[in-house]
Amino acid sequence: MTARYDVVVVGSGIVGLGAALAAVDRGRSVLVVDRSAVIGGSTVRNFGHLCLTPQSGEARRHALAARGLWLRLARDAGFWLAESGTLVAARHDDELALLGELAVARTERVLGDRPEIELLDAGGLASRTPVAPGVTVGGALLPYDLQVDPREAADAIRRHLESRGVRFSTRTSVGSVTTGRVETSRGPIDAGTVVVATNHDLDQLLPDLAERADLQRCDLDMLRVRADLAKPLGAPLLTGWSLIRYSAFAGTSAAELVRARLHAERPDLAALDLNQMYTQLPDGSIIVGDSHRRGEAISPFQDERASSAFLDEFRALFGAEPVVTERWQGVYASGRDEFVVDEVEPDVLVTVVATGIGMTTGLGLAEHVVGGHLDGGRDAALPAAPLRAPHTAHPPFLLESTPS
Repeated sequence: MTARYDVVVVGSGIVGLGAALAAVDRGRSVLVVDRSAVIGGSTVRNFGHLCLTPQSGEARRHALAARGLWLRLARDAGFWLAESGTLVAARHDDELALLGELAVARTERVLGDRPEIELLDAGGLASRTPVAPGVTVGGALLPYDLQVDPREAADAIRRHLESRGVRFSTRTSVGSVTTGRVETSRGPIDAGTVVVATNHDLDQLLPDLAERADLQRCDLDMLRVRADLAKPLGAPLLTGWSLIRYSAFAGTSAAELVRARLHAERPDLAALDLNQMYTQLPDGSIIVGDSHRRGEAISPFQDERASSAFLDEFRALFGAEPVVTERWQGVYASGRDEFVVDEVEPDVLVTVVATGIGMTTGLGLAEHVVGGHLDGGRDAALPAAPLRAPHTAHPPFLLESTPS
């Protein structure tokens, strides 16, 4: 007979893992299907920076929910998580003014007794970071942001979910999804609820929806380096290039002045669509990046000019010589809106983070959409699902799941 699960999740990235968590928390039987043998997509090819405070609007709502889930999972699944916040290095007065503007706007205490943005003078920033003397005019501490090692965290979450009864069918491709049924390369699966969490590969399964959402792929260059810094980098470090990217920063009145100056001073870095930031892992290595290019398809060939620019900027900021230990290309979904959320048929949910904040918001998005659906509620972002004819029975088939 055909295998049946209460919830079938397509995709085992952070949103898919979050969907499985939301379902198993509610006592549902869960199967996660992924064409890869390992978690190897955008969930592991990032900084591990959970940048909560720099978000606004819907992303902020999901980020705040995700924070509690990350803290819980780190405890239950046993992976490293740092509650050291985020540091921002301001190298110009207009960047400091931008931080001050957002600090004034974020006076409500939603996460604890401390303000979300604590401004620092040059000495205060220098005492917390290994930036070279005289490089910055000040900065800020965002105390509620978090950091994980993405490669370690993703695998630990999967193992934790397996220990709670979630099954994973790897090396299994999905051909179609419909109400009550997922067709896979290992045979059909009956499902009470289907969750599509395939990120940029949404166009491979639901191309019309991907086109309506203007979904493209964004690729980025990243490095892992070692360097003899003056002191450890105790928290993720953002720069002015980050201030014109993340929505809460970019939404300030000061942001356009910062953007105009940076683009005028460094058109070469602007052409890379740079987000100059750094995170240091427990082994001392530092993740460096990143650039951004968008298109329907991504070239596998990386231009060395991006890496050279990253290393030059590293030297200028830290006054230290980086030694590259790894290079990689990340790819994630980029769309008109930050999220693609839909109920394409009754009980067939789509949950995609369509910008580079999946680690920050993905768990919260899944809890909100999938958890809310299973609780009998409805996300206001979900359009009314079209009515369908009764489901037609298929010949029986027993799913062969790849052993975990």
